[in-house]
Amino acid sequence: MLAMAPGEKIKAKIKKNLPVRGPQAPTIKELMRWYCLNTNTHGCRRIVVSRGRLRRLLWILFTLTAVALIFWQCALLMASFYTVSVSIKVHFQKLDFPAVTICNINPYKYSVVRDLLADLEQETRVALKTLYGFPENTSRKRREAESWNSAWEGTRPKFLKLVPLMAFGQDETGKARDFLTGRKRKFNGRIIHKASDAMHVHASKEVVGFQLCSNDTSHCALYTFSSGVNAIQEWYKLHYMNIMAQVPLEKKINMSYSAEELLVTCLFDGVSCDARNFTLFHHPMYGNCYTFNNRENETILSTSMGGSEYGLQVILYINEEEYNPFLVSSSGAKVIVHRQDEYPFIEDVGTEIEPAMATSIGMHLTESFKLSEPYSQCTEDGSDVPISNIYNAAYSLQICLHSCFQTKMVEKCGCAQYNQPLPPAANYCNYQQHPNWMYCYYELHQAFVREELGCQAVCREACSFKEWTLTTSLAQWPSMVSEKWLLPVLTWDQGQQIKKKLNKTDLAKLLIFYKDLNQRSIMESPANSIEMLLSNFGGQLGLWMSCSVVCVIEIIEVFFIDSFSIIARHQWQKAKEWWARRHAPPGPQGQDNPGLDVDNDLPTFTSALRLPPAPGTQVPGTPPPRYNTLRLERAFSDQLTDTQVPAES
Repeated sequence: MLAMAPGEKIKAKIKKNLPVRGPQAPTIKELMRWYCLNTNTHGCRRIVVSRGRLRRLLWILFTLTAVALIFWQCALLMASFYTVSVSIKVHFQKLDFPAVTICNINPYKYSVVRDLLADLEQETRVALKTLYGFPENTSRKRREAESWNSAWEGTRPKFLKLVPLMAFGQDETGKARDFLTGRKRKFNGRIIHKASDAMHVHASKEVVGFQLCSNDTSHCALYTFSSGVNAIQEWYKLHYMNIMAQVPLEKKINMSYSAEELLVTCLFDGVSCDARNFTLFHHPMYGNCYTFNNRENETILSTSMGGSEYGLQVILYINEEEYNPFLVSSSGAKVIVHRQDEYPFIEDVGTEIEPAMATSIGMHLTESFKLSEPYSQCTEDGSDVPISNIYNAAYSLQICLHSCFQTKMVEKCGCAQYNQPLPPAANYCNYQQHPNWMYCYYELHQAFVREELGCQAVCREACSFKEWTLTTSLAQWPSMVSEKWLLPVLTWDQGQQIKKKLNKTDLAKLLIFYKDLNQRSIMESPANSIEMLLSNFGGQLGLWMSCSVVCVIEIIEVFFIDSFSIIARHQWQKAKEWWARRHAPPGPQGQDNPGLDVDNDLPTFTSALRLPPAPGTQVPGTPPPRYNTLRLERAFSDQLTDTQVPAES
């Protein structure tokens, strides 16, 4: 080891003896004292510089209370930040006119489709006669006394054989009377009552239903209804869907109403319109529907003002004479307001239009924008939802649920339901290819309602959507005074399309308009952000400890970096000392003698006395001094004679 220069030794001595403060302080206590004397946080400085124990104790109490409040407030801020709450902004702006889809409640003209439904209609009428005595006015006792088989003379029922209609009394368990044979038979399957459990108008003595069985007929279920009307209509609807599923689409379009037949007059924003402004949309259960303002020419119409005079005004030809008596029990039309890229679920949210009435629908648009994850579980466009969209329309929650059910229908039953679009490489259900598809459909629908298929858990709401709030009002139309001239004029206008004199019950007037041209937009934004979180932290630190960002950096430097450095140095010194003791030789040798002071300076007299004597040696005595060594050297070559010292003998 090289020896240190005398100046460096002095500096090392001074550095070793003088107290060291600041980040290089040897102990945590000295570091904390230095921090309290030099920090910008006033509370900590007051603890050190205050005189008297009471004052110092009060400052300690105040400072600790402020620190506790800071941690409490910061914890609340962090909890608020991670609650992913939102704030809502509402503003108003002008908007475009929506798409309007109009359908006749009766899907197909009865005169055209009657040949396809002739057998089904005949069996339905015979079943009604058997159950209720239609059309003869016979008493109930007489009907029960007649033979049930007499109703089927000359006919070969096939629909009642596929799906038997049954009736049984409330007091009879396990037995039901078959409409086809008229005999009672045992029934071991499940009984599913389709009426609502919330309200029963009266207790019926006899319940009507129909039986559905699986492919192997090992599992059967009897679906019952509290009213025979509901049972007959549901039974008829099942067979109707089976028949229409086998009819080509082009033929079904020709059997339904054309735009010229449905739309008598049209007026939009004070300008005349006609069937060319409507786009054909074929619905499986409502036939030909027509959509106004469907962006057919890549343009969206807008209205100049709000009010009934500046919206869409149409007169619809209902043609009640062409209604199917068993499929629909009401007359009129259905209308739905939706976006241009949205599928019109007319059967779910459509508004019914009554004949011989003027229906005014005032609209108010609300557009909502929700935040996606982590604020909500909504989806932007449905691309992250594991359900294939079978509709040619933008994603929505209804589309996802219907697509999921249709997909499950194809997987479980091997065919698709007639009410919904076809998935790829699938066919609609019918008796020829899938004889017992109705049992599978009902079982799957029950599982869907009980949320056992998982569709409700997978499908998510769209993050952005438009919702039209509709206000409907009715008025008698035409009035008794105006119908005398209005009906003949409309009959003359539609002379080529309608070959009869119009009646007021054949027409319906529809007005759709904006109540005002303001749009209410609901937009979600994060209630907490990184900038707001830092601002709140700074406010709490400044309020309770008059601390700034520099003060926070100072706290981090002293309490974390410098404190860690001091602890690390102490641990390193201990480790070095332990390592030196472990690898040191067993005996003292040379400079390793523990009696010597570890110093590169020459030993002094005092330090030499502390040296232990060498073993087996005798310490020599101190010789007398030689005084002649104290003589001065000759300064001159020739000395004076009186200063010469005689030589010793």
